[in-house]
Amino acid sequence: MKKHSLAVAAVSLLNGCTLAPSVNVLGAYFPGWLFCIVAGVSLTVGVHMIQSKLNLGPWLAPAALTYPVLTTLFSLVVWLIFFQN
Repeated sequence: MKKHSLAVAAVSLLNGCTLAPSVNVLGAYFPGWLFCIVAGVSLTVGVHMIQSKLNLGPWLAPAALTYPVLTTLFSLVVWLIFFQN
């Protein structure tokens, strides 16, 4: 019985093993997460430029915590918008 339950648990973990979304760029395929990270970093740089011009530095403090969180947030939002099934 123990072997059976272990096999069922192992097979249920394989449910998410599908092909990763790839993007064709001039004949070369790149993983979708790479574009999401680039978009997340770009959007975070945009937020930094806007807050610098508006002198809103204290609103995004501490920067060492805020900017990685913003990058992650933007990357995940881009993933949900462009790579949802």
